[in-house]
Amino acid sequence: MFVRVEDLSVLIVESNRDLAHLWQSHLERCGAGVLVAHTQNGALDVLEEHRVDLIILNVVLRGGSAFSLSDKVRALHADIPIIYVTNSTFFSDGSVFAFCPNACAYVQTDTPPEDLAAMVEHYGRA
Repeated sequence: MFVRVEDLSVLIVESNRDLAHLWQSHLERCGAGVLVAHTQNGALDVLEEHRVDLIILNVVLRGGSAFSLSDKVRALHADIPIIYVTNSTFFSDGSVFAFCPNACAYVQTDTPPEDLAAMVEHYGRA
């Protein structure tokens, strides 16, 4: 299945450059405009200059706090949904949805890129 995500702008905030590149490449092949930041400050810089439809954010963000970034995104752009990703069991009970009102999904970092693209298409157009 090949999901088309044309006209969607996605910000990936991921410290692991290889993983960020994997997601970016797949989403771009699906037609999305993709911006990448590797730190909290980098993400805030991107958001100052660009409007995005959806953010993919690693819960365990080196170079900042994913939850601080989430709070700032909510204050500036309350309508931007965030797909949280992680490679840990932290928040595996779903409590991330209680702490982060803009959370729309919570998945593992090893989620196949095509599944992530389907979520981007679904939540980015909601």
